[in-house]
Amino acid sequence: MQRTGLLERSAARYVPRFVALAVAAGAGLAGFLWLGDSWWQLAVGAYSGLLFTQIGFLGHDAGHQQIFRGRRRNDRLGLVLSNLGVGLSYGWWVDKHNRHHRSPNEVGRDPDVERNVLAWTEQQARSQRGLLRIVARHQDVVFFPLLLLEGWNLHVGSIRMLLRRRRRSLLELTLLAVHTAGGLALLLTVLSPVRALVFVVVQQSAFGLYLGSTFAPNHKGMQIIDAAARPDFLSRQVLTSRNIKGGRLTTAVFGGLNYQIEHHLFPSMPSRNLARCRPLVQAFCAAHGVPYAETRVMDSYRRSLRYLRSVRPDAA
Repeated sequence: MQRTGLLERSAARYVPRFVALAVAAGAGLAGFLWLGDSWWQLAVGAYSGLLFTQIGFLGHDAGHQQIFRGRRRNDRLGLVLSNLGVGLSYGWWVDKHNRHHRSPNEVGRDPDVERNVLAWTEQQARSQRGLLRIVARHQDVVFFPLLLLEGWNLHVGSIRMLLRRRRRSLLELTLLAVHTAGGLALLLTVLSPVRALVFVVVQQSAFGLYLGSTFAPNHKGMQIIDAAARPDFLSRQVLTSRNIKGGRLTTAVFGGLNYQIEHHLFPSMPSRNLARCRPLVQAFCAAHGVPYAETRVMDSYRRSLRYLRSVRPDAA
């Protein structure tokens, strides 16, 4: 793989993405200042939520050490993009995401399939009580509406972790404080308090929905691994992941995560190289009899919702 250059990291290759994001951010800021104290600003709020997600994709790449050759520079960039740019703890997210990569879809090890508002196994669904049990009966219906709250959920997770580790998290807390104070100052300089509040709600809702919609097709509805099982690395990563078919637009929208199988096999591979890696992985899986899941985006959503519908507290 190294001989093909697919694992070679080069920050220069990321320059077009940074330039595109800078132009998009400048356009959004210009539109925000031009509109002034208007309800049309809600469109800018939704736009900025989408922009935050794209910044988050770059933070994801930095967390996987994909951009620079050295860890320190990747982590510094990740702190700027995540804490200062998006308002999420980089350290908390990297720890959580690395645990997911080590044990994707494994109950008890992957934080993304822990029982919370949604249940990912029948046992989890049967354990739900009260309102959560009602949700478990209809979680395929409420899944996308709940994603509107995902941004808030990530912010709460970040703050809770950082407050528990205050001494080691001073830099992260400072960057989050600058992000929050700077954002509120900008909003309240232009908007009335009510419009500023609604702007934030729309922005965070768009952020959560977009982010959740790009991560959901990757693993939901794929094989769930029991904690007692010990599959080999290839099976663990491939059987729990799903690729999304599409061209460059799909790759741009998903931040490269549409090549989820390749990303899980080679997490430090720059996302721009995953498409080139795909035929190599497909051929290898075919030669070893390992199913390789790949489908269109709408079909991936249907499969994910179908799986959620099958996980019910009253299932036979």
